[in-house]
Amino acid sequence: MATVTEVLTNERENILDAAAIALERSNLPHYAQAGPTAARERLARLLALVLQSVDTRDLVPMIEHATHIAHERFDAGFDIHEVQSAFNVLEEAIWVRVVAATPPAELAESLGLVGTVLGTGRDTLACTYVSLATRQHVPSLDLSALFRGGR
Repeated sequence: MATVTEVLTNERENILDAAAIALERSNLPHYAQAGPTAARERLARLLALVLQSVDTRDLVPMIEHATHIAHERFDAGFDIHEVQSAFNVLEEAIWVRVVAATPPAELAESLGLVGTVLGTGRDTLACTYVSLATRQHVPSLDLSALFRGGR
């Protein structure tokens, strides 16, 4: 059985295939307009950040990416639901592969790591969108204690 980083690495293409299909089925206007190649590239970048953050136990790259994406997608007129959906379909695709390849004793930690990274991304994205929409700062949650937390 594999570690979560091994699953994310070894199952990369399968994860991306499943997430891209789910995203396409969601019929999200901006992703449909960009086309399947662009959508897959965006999912690949997000998956690479999940792997990096899980491997290094560092949420900063995900937070920076989510902040950047929020600004970029907000300015392009994306609805927050569209961008959140990309995070969601990727997480679901990851979970299917992780559950299939991870020993039961390691499953909670593996899913917790993935959930924390993507949850942080979604939280950052949402807070940034709200800040942009209201043109005022909305503080995000500090999840570092949960991620680097107590052993």
